Amino acid sequence: MFTRRGFGVRLAAMACGVAAVMALGLPSARADGEVVVFAAASLKNALDAVDAAWQAESGKQVKASYAASSALAKQIEEGAPADVFISADLDWMKYLSDKRLTNADSEVKLLGNRIVLVAPEDSAATADIAPNFDLAKLLGDGRLAMGDVKAVPAGKYGKAALEKLGVWASVEGKIAQAENVRAALKLVSTGEAPLGIVYQTDATAEPGVKIVGTFPEETHPPIVYPVAVTAGSKNADAAAYVKYLQSAKAKELFEAQGFTMLAPAASN
Repeated sequence: MFTRRGFGVRLAAMACGVAAVMALGLPSARADGEVVVFAAASLKNALDAVDAAWQAESGKQVKASYAASSALAKQIEEGAPADVFISADLDWMKYLSDKRLTNADSEVKLLGNRIVLVAPEDSAATADIAPNFDLAKLLGDGRLAMGDVKAVPAGKYGKAALEKLGVWASVEGKIAQAENVRAALKLVSTGEAPLGIVYQTDATAEPGVKIVGTFPEETHPPIVYPVAVTAGSKNADAAAYVKYLQSAKAKELFEAQGFTMLAPAASN
């Protein structure tokens, strides 16, 4: 049923999505010699730290633009000047590689993650995530904040998990879909939504939310962040940057933010 509250949450989701993309950095013109990286929004905290370390060690410059993997892949398809693409799922990397817009030899499965159910930090909510758990009751009159379930990887993983657990049909009409996972996180941290599905790393980085349940890994496709140099890149430093993402130092920084390193260690 259409309600004023539901309309308000949908407006908030759209507004937060736009604001989050703007805050995280839209693609823009590069500086000479700069490695331009298009990366999934959920990577921001960790990748900023890795980029700072690489710049300090190499003297090279990085410009990272963060948004939903789907939005960034489309930008690359339209000719945006990215040197490196890091997706939050394999599908959007395949989307570009099928169009020969990545250097296939450079593609690496870099990181892993988990998805969790979060609530505002002061919420009394608890959840036992199991088949047929009563998520609709937990939501009450509120909405479940998620990334766009048709395009944003975190949203796709979340929907798959809810379907596997047999609860998607009970909450399908209560979803507040956001432009990217950080926008969904914002809806929960500000109290616009009582619950949300985000990556474990996002929840850890946001003091305004708490994890109330972790989705079993077998309920959704493996969460894999692949990285590749784009086919259109002319930057000789792009390959070195991708190699650095697989280094011991990068592993330390990624794991400090809760990611799992999937790629074999690479020396620098």
